[in-house]
Amino acid sequence: MKKNMDIKEEVMKALEEGKPVVALESTIISHGMPYPQNVKTAMEVEKIIRDRGAIPATIAILEGRIKVGLNEEEIEYLGKAKNVHKVSRRDLPFILSKGLNGATTVASTMIIANLAGIKVFVTGGIGGVHRGAEKTFDISADLQELAHTNVTVVCAGAKSILDLGLTLEYLETFGVPVVGFKTHEFPAFFTRKSGFSVDYQVEGEEELAKAIKIKWDLGLDGGIVVANPIPKEYEMDINIIDQAIKDALKEADTKGITGKEVTPFLLDKVKNITEGRSLKSNIELVYNNALVGANLAVELEKLYRL
Repeated sequence: MKKNMDIKEEVMKALEEGKPVVALESTIISHGMPYPQNVKTAMEVEKIIRDRGAIPATIAILEGRIKVGLNEEEIEYLGKAKNVHKVSRRDLPFILSKGLNGATTVASTMIIANLAGIKVFVTGGIGGVHRGAEKTFDISADLQELAHTNVTVVCAGAKSILDLGLTLEYLETFGVPVVGFKTHEFPAFFTRKSGFSVDYQVEGEEELAKAIKIKWDLGLDGGIVVANPIPKEYEMDINIIDQAIKDALKEADTKGITGKEVTPFLLDKVKNITEGRSLKSNIELVYNNALVGANLAVELEKLYRL
C-alpha cells in the first residue's frame, strides 16, 4: 500500500485479482451538488457500477489520508461537511501534510487512480479552457493531467461553461485522444451537441478497450477522453443553457470570483436560473457515464487477462 493512502479492502482485493475497478471523484459530492442529492447520486453511481460487474472506488482525502474507496458513512460526511477543500494536483501535498479533508477534482482523482492501478475513471464533465482565457490564462489542471496520466476518463464532454473549442485545441496539442461514444460530435455536458467534432467515434466498449490498450502498450502515455453524451430525454435546451451561462458569467465577473471557485459558482447559478432542471440533467448524465465506465472497465480487464 502506498504511503498516505488507504485502499478499501474490496478495492484492493479486486486490484490484486485483476478484476475491473472504476474510480470516482468526490468534488461532485462536496462541491458539485446540494445535499441530499449529492449523497444519493454517489450511492446510486456505485450501485450502477457494481450491477455491471465492476467495483466502484470513490476517491477523497479524509484527515490527511488518501482514501481509495469510501464507505456509506464517509460519503454521507462528505455530502454534509463544510470544511472540505477542493483538491487538485497542486493542493495534494499540503492537504495531506496538514491532515485536512479534501474532495478530489478530475486531475487529482486521475493521479490517485493511477497510483492505485485503476485504469478507468467516471466523472460528470472534465475541466478545460475557460471563456476569456486568452486574457486570464484560466485553464484547468485537468487538461495537463490528461496529457500525462494513464487513466481513461468517461465524461459527458466538458462543462458548457467553458470554451469548448479552445479546450479541444488544447487537448489536441498535447496528443490526448477525444473519443465520441456513439457520437461524432463532442457533447457539451447538459446538451448532446456543441458544434465541435471528436477525433474518433466508437460504437461500443469492446472496440474502445482495444484502442486504449494499444495506446498504452505502445508507450503513448497520457489519458483518453471518452465523450459520452447525456441521454436525449434528459438533455436541456441549448438556448436556455447558453443564456443561463452568460448571466452566471456576468455575475461571477461582477463579484470577482476567480480560480477554482468559478466552476461550482457557475453550476450553482445555472441550477438556480434553470429552476433545478440542470441538476436533474447533471445527475442523469453521471449515471449514464457510470454505465459506460463500468462496461469499459470490464472489457479492459478481459484484454489484460489475455
